[in-house]
Order: sequence, then C-alpha cells, then structure tokens
Amino acid sequence: MRLPDHEHTSRPWRVHALTRDFRLEDVWALPTPGRREEFSLLVQGFAAGDPSQGSRGLVRVLWELRWKLGKLLGWDGPDAGLGSRVPTLRDRLPPDLRDAAPGPAFDALPFTPLYLLDDEWAAEVANRTMHGVMHLGWVPDGSGGYRGQMAVLVKPNGLLGQAYMAAIRPFRRLIVYPATLRRIEREWQARAEGLAAART
Repeated sequence: MRLPDHEHTSRPWRVHALTRDFRLEDVWALPTPGRREEFSLLVQGFAAGDPSQGSRGLVRVLWELRWKLGKLLGWDGPDAGLGSRVPTLRDRLPPDLRDAAPGPAFDALPFTPLYLLDDEWAAEVANRTMHGVMHLGWVPDGSGGYRGQMAVLVKPNGLLGQAYMAAIRPFRRLIVYPATLRRIEREWQARAEGLAAART
C-alpha cells in the first residue's frame, strides 16, 4: 500500500541527513509482519532479490525494456554511476555510520549499500537519468509487531532525468510496485511457514 510522505518524513531516520537535496518519490508499506529482531531477514531478502526474474507478464516486460534501453542509450555504463557521474553518499556519512558494516551486497540489482542499523537500511544507485536511494525501515504495526516500510528518494539528472522519472511514474506506481509487493508478500509468508514448520 502506498503511504503519504509524512509516514517517512516524520520518523527520525538517519537517511534524512544524507538526502536533503533528494526528492521523496514514494513511500510504501510492505506486507512483512514480524518481530522486532526480524528486520535483518527483510534486508537479506531485498539484497538477494531480482525483480526482473521473479516477475511475470507486463512487469517482466517493463523490466526487460528498461535494461535494454539502458544498454542501448548508455544509461548504465561505468561513467554514469557512483564515483564517476556523482559522488557516493558514503562521503556524507557521519563517522558512526561510515565505520559500521553497510549491510549485504545486492545479488542482481545495481544498488550499493550505504548503512545498516537495527531498524533501517539504505542503499544507493546512480545512472545517466538519476541518483536514487532506497530506504527500508522497520516500523511498529500498531498491534505489538513490526512491518517493513520502503521509501524511494531521487535526484533527477537534468531534463533527461526529470522527463524519465515523469514517464515511468504511472507504470511504477500502478503496475511495478503493486506486483512487487505481492511477490514480497508471497515470499515473506513462505519464509514464515518454513520457520513454523522447522519448529514443529
């Protein structure tokens, strides 16, 4: 479920200090109910995931189209990413976050982890169109448990980036993210059922 911006901006996340010049694009509630200590499982699942492979139908077509366009137009080359077109946000980290482990590396997606805490994780990506941050938080669900929350922050790269972000916004909000949340829910439920079976 998509959430209002204040669900992200009102919480004391450390990512706020790193992204003052970024725009908050989306905030989503993740269907991942769990206990306080289970945030690491959510982080591991995101790092290991590959939505272009786990998706079906139109969503998979959109992912494949994005990668093909990126290759054709040179959006994702090494000169368009972190440390070349834009500096990494790790340069902005305060000492306590810079010295801590950043979290797991991504298996498939072109994100680089920034920092990992008990209840939040941030990772960044950059290409020819934008510099982006994915932020995962672990928030109380109002019934004694916790659930995941995802925020996407972006800094478009000039007119190209602004046009690109505007063009993909309806596809992302109406097709890609809802399908991704359904996949996350299935995988989270399967994990919970597997853990329950292992205990019996």
